[in-house]
Amino acid sequence: MNAETRALSGRPVDDLTLDAVRAGEAGLADLRIHPETLERQAVIAQQHGNPQLAANLRRAAELTSLPDEEVLAIYEALRPGRSTGAELTALAGSLAARGLPLNAALVAEAAEVYARRGLIR
Repeated sequence: MNAETRALSGRPVDDLTLDAVRAGEAGLADLRIHPETLERQAVIAQQHGNPQLAANLRRAAELTSLPDEEVLAIYEALRPGRSTGAELTALAGSLAARGLPLNAALVAEAAEVYARRGLIR
């Protein structure tokens, strides 16, 4: 593995061994991906002509700052027919205010598209 690759905890991935897990030296944050790793993957995707994958990886990097429950709630809110336009707009504003501009833009775009296609609650 690359010494630069780190877990969300900041710990180098090379330090995350089965022995460390057995000894109780690895926690949940050691098993989660670091946003810098996702950004490096996004750069590679972009360089290889896959801008959609790069955009998805960058949105995922933003989401690493949120608890799992909130990420799942965002996914649920984005399912067609689950939210009103106002709820999606409020969600986009909340994400933007917390420094997640890429996800905010996605949710705002979804609100517009869903309204146009009759997919809002």
